[in-house]
Order: sequence, then C-alpha cells, then structure tokens
Amino acid sequence: MKRTIASFLVLLATSSLAQARTGYVTDSIDIPLRSGESERSRIVKMLPNGMSLNLLGDNTENGYTYVQAANGAEGYILTRYISRTPISKIQLEEATKNLAALQEENKALKAAQANGQEVSVERDQLSAELAELKQTAANAIQLKQQRDQLQERVVTVERELQQLKRENQALTDNSNQDWFLYGGGLSLFGVLLGFILPKLSWRRRSSGWDTF
Repeated sequence: MKRTIASFLVLLATSSLAQARTGYVTDSIDIPLRSGESERSRIVKMLPNGMSLNLLGDNTENGYTYVQAANGAEGYILTRYISRTPISKIQLEEATKNLAALQEENKALKAAQANGQEVSVERDQLSAELAELKQTAANAIQLKQQRDQLQERVVTVERELQQLKRENQALTDNSNQDWFLYGGGLSLFGVLLGFILPKLSWRRRSSGWDTF
C-alpha cells in the first residue's frame, strides 16, 4: 500500500514538471538549494532572499519542492521557505520604483503645466502686442488720411491765393490804367484850354475894338 502511494506521488510529481509556476524564497536567511529531498543532500546553490523560483514540482512527502532558480540552478528546496507572493523587501523595492516613476511623472506634468502657463503668458503678450500694432497701424492710417487731407487743403489754399494775387494784380493794373487815362485826359484838357483861352481872349479884344 505504501509503495502504491509512493509511486502515485512520484508519478504526480513527474507529471507536474511540465506545469511551471512562479514562487519566491521567503523573507529569511539564504536558503540552500539541494540536489535531493534531504538535509544530507548536496547543496547546489545558496538562494538569497526574495529570489524568483520556477516551481517545477509539487510538495513531496518529505516537505521539499523541485524548483529552478532565477540563475538557472535546479534542485530541491524546503516548501516552507517558498512564498506565493514576493517578500516585503521586493514589494518595498517595487513600491519604491513605482513611487519614483510617479514622482518623475508628476515632475513631467508640473513641467508641462509650467510650460503651458508660460506659453499662455507668451500668447497673451503676443496678443497684446498684436492689438497694439493694429491700433498703431490704424492710427498711422488715420494720420496719413489727415495728412493727405491737409495737403489737399494746402494745395487748394495755394491755388486760391494765386488766384487772389492775379485778381489783385489785375485790379492794380486796371487802377493804374484808369489813373493814366485820367491823367492823359487832364493833360489833353489842359492843352485844349491852352489853345481855346487865347482865342477867346483875342475875340473879346476884337469885339471891343469894333465897338470903338
């Protein structure tokens, strides 16, 4: 009966070699990996705390499990030293790694947010500068229009001034011409008087002599 049970257990252990699972060396001192299911068996390797194990067999009646260590060594280890979850040291290391990754991600997010704020500030500054440039351009256009209007007004005033000068010159010339005509007429009148008056005087004298 015992032989039958032992044969069944050996057969069961052999059939389980193909079904690999994962286990971990428990949080304790270094554990010996032996060549057999006995403390007198040769030590193949000393396994450090938390080393990952590939479970190649189930717990035997002697309390051992056939495993393959992460470094490739195979042998038997006491089942009570195997844990289905990583030891606290590995969990702490993984948690530390995750924390560091989260901190880096947080820094990256903060940097991106800061860059976004800087970009927003720069965008607002550019918008303000653009609005100022538009206002300046509008003022420049308005000033140009006012300048063109003033130039047109100056040209119009200059034309009116030239016209007034010509009219004034014409009036002056007409006035001079009138005075010249008046002067000429007076001179002619004086000359005529010079001819007429002596004749009148002579006629009066002749008339007086006729009377005597």
